[in-house]
This record gives sequence, structure tokens and C-alpha cells, in this order.
Amino acid sequence: MRLLIFNIKKLVQVEEEPRLLVAGKDMATLNTIDNAYLIIKGDVIEDFGPMERLEKPQQQGLQIDKRIDATGKMVFPSFCDSHTHLVYAGSREIEYVDKIKGLSYEEIAQKGGGILNSAKLLHDTGEEELYFQAMERIHEIIGLGTGAVEIKSGYGLSVEDELKMLRVIKRIRETTPIIIKATFLGAHAVPSDYKGRQGEYVDLIINEMLPMVAADDLADYIDVFCDQGFFTQEETERMLMAGIKHGMRGKIHANELANSGGIQVGVKYSALSVDHLEFTGAAEIKCLLNSETMPTLLPGAAFFLGMAYPPARKMIDAGLPVALASDYNPGSSPSGDMKFVMSLGCIKMKMTPEEVINATTINSAYAMGVSDIVGSIARGKIANLFITKPISSIEFMPYAYTAKLIDKVILKGKVIA
Repeated sequence: MRLLIFNIKKLVQVEEEPRLLVAGKDMATLNTIDNAYLIIKGDVIEDFGPMERLEKPQQQGLQIDKRIDATGKMVFPSFCDSHTHLVYAGSREIEYVDKIKGLSYEEIAQKGGGILNSAKLLHDTGEEELYFQAMERIHEIIGLGTGAVEIKSGYGLSVEDELKMLRVIKRIRETTPIIIKATFLGAHAVPSDYKGRQGEYVDLIINEMLPMVAADDLADYIDVFCDQGFFTQEETERMLMAGIKHGMRGKIHANELANSGGIQVGVKYSALSVDHLEFTGAAEIKCLLNSETMPTLLPGAAFFLGMAYPPARKMIDAGLPVALASDYNPGSSPSGDMKFVMSLGCIKMKMTPEEVINATTINSAYAMGVSDIVGSIARGKIANLFITKPISSIEFMPYAYTAKLIDKVILKGKVIA
């Protein structure tokens, strides 16, 4: 089956020679085609170009099964959200009130809130109910333009509940058209049962959780919260090495609360990404240069928690690539709206519209290991994209930060919303 989208006002993030990521000054460049067409065959992008090329003889014999007129509209590759915790039970709006009253993230955690609160709720929620709650969020983010998402465990904090979360993620992967990557985050926090015995919990992750996760093929990556008040550099290294032995590449929560050394550990072990990075200085930037590790910034969390934003401008100006993700979770970023993430990138981190588009598509695809198949408009890539409503420019996307600008969503070549 062939789908033709024609009269596209602007086809965005076009690549004749696909790249895995975009770094430094190249992030300010965005390839586009005005007055364009796009042809999808099956679930992949077959061809694209300016409208006048459709008149050429080689295009006349193509069998087109469906047509979409995109006059006045733009076509973007779907967002790739490389850091979420969207499988969770219930919500934590009471902590939201605590934040308003001035309690810090660490203070809320110390009084039994935060991650431990979500762990208790998840323990008390059946697997079926957990799946249905998560599917509501999946449908939500698809409608907001996301076509690939990484989902972490980490609200289980026990063998049984971590496996429960990962089984739910696997079921989501099997029952939706969105691309899913699963990350094992048993080291999200130390459960209350192990208070004062953190080393024993690390041993549990290494000796019991990881082998069971690997045996059932439930995770693509392993993540560790390497930060002040959570897991140390040494503990992080032990868990990353164990994950690598089981075929899981590292992804690290790093430097959200302090200069934790998590970035350096991530680079040392070739982590796919290091995420959060509010506390990032010259030494960390130097460490990341020429590495294979993607700095991934989560401005939704900084916005919601009232924290300082990561130094995106310094990173890009130093030559680094930057990815943006939502951190969709119940405690510090209860939103999966990647368009709003783009707006925060522009408004709060002084990134240009071109940079935030690159950061939420090709670079965030790299940060979840799928930039070879999605993240840009390129021949042979999976046809995950969205068509906007009539808009004036690409700058209008992050500028109109609460406007609903998506008209149609196409995943794996099919119009689904």
C-alpha cells in the first residue's frame, strides 16, 4: 500500500544521507523542503521531494492507494521521547502541594514520599490495572506527536514488582504501534526495607533482579540513579558492569541534585545517555566531548520542581549534541508533551527552534538507540510522522506552547489519529 502526502507547505528534518545524531553548531541547521510531497510504502518512507518532481515520468506509474492533501500544513518526524517513567500507579498531587509549600525533592523523599510513595502504590496495584493506566498515557502521547518512547521500571524496588513493571512495558510494546524501548531501573531508590543496608540492595539488583530480567528478555538497557542521596559512583559502576554482562547498555540518571560524578561514570562505561544534568560544569562537558554518550536534558522536571535548568547553551556551544525528553512521571514531571518540552528548551535554556527540533527527534532517537530507523525524514526509515494544522513557520511550534497543532499522526505508515 502506498500513501501520498502532497502539497506539504514544509517537509521538516529531511535527510538524503541519514545521520545518527547532530552535534554542536550543526544543531542550528534543519533541512527542509518547501511545497513538498512524501510517499510511504507499507511502513517505511519510500520517497520525498519538491512537488514538481511528482510530474516527472518515473513518478507517473506509481500506484497510490491513499492521498492526503497537506496544503498549508507541515510534516515533521514523530517526537522520540528517550526518558519516561510512564508505567506507574495513581498520582502524587499531594506532594505537589508540599512542593508549593517549599519542601525540596530530597525532603519529600526523606518523609516517605517521592519514589517510595510510587513504589507502595505500584505494589498495591494489579498488573492488569497497571497496564490499562499506562495505556491511557500511551494514547495521550501518541496524540501529542510521539512515535517512539523509552519506558523505565524503577517504581517496583523489589524483584516481584520490578518484573511486574517490565512485563507491563513488554505488553505495551506488543499491543501498540509506537516504538518502545524498555529500561531496567531497579536502582531508582533504596526501598525502605533496605534502609541502612544499601549495599545489600545493590547485591539484590546484581545477583537476583538482573539475571531474571535478562532471562525473560524484559529490558534493552539498565539505568542507575547516580546522585546525591541515592547511589554512589562505585555502586553505579558495579551495576553497570553487571548489566553489560547481561547485554544491557547503560543509561544514567546523573547530576540532577548535585555534581555526583554520574556523567564521568556514564562516559567510562559508554552509556547510551546520561540524563538530567542540571549540575554540569566544564569538566563534565569536556568528559562528554568525543564520547558515544548523549547528554539528555529533561526541562519538564526542572520546570515542575523549580530547579535550575541544565546548561544546554554551554553544551551545544562546546560542540556537544543535546537530546530533550519529557521525564514523564508522577512526581517530578507529570506530562509527556514533547512540544512543551521544545518550548521549555527555547524559553528556559535559550535553544533555537532548529536546535530543539533536532533535540526531540534525531538526537532523542539516538538516546534510545533507534536513530537508524526513526528521528528524521529519510528513505527507508520507518514512517513515523505527524502532519500539523496550518501553521506559519517551524518557529510557531515551540512559540505557541499550549496550542494543539497536530492534525494527523502516522505511525508505521498508518494514519492512527
